[in-house]
Amino acid sequence: MFGMKSQESTTDLTSPESVQRGQEVYDRITSGECTDAVAELNEAYGRNG
Repeated sequence: MFGMKSQESTTDLTSPESVQRGQEVYDRITSGECTDAVAELNEAYGRNG
């Protein structure tokens, strides 16, 4: 459709591996160790930021 971006990735964010990677980044965010949440999440899920 017009004005809609296509999905860049078909990563299943509900897979156990993805959930674990996300949890690790979340733990770093909440502990204050993470300085760039977007970059870490992009890296964890293999996305280009």
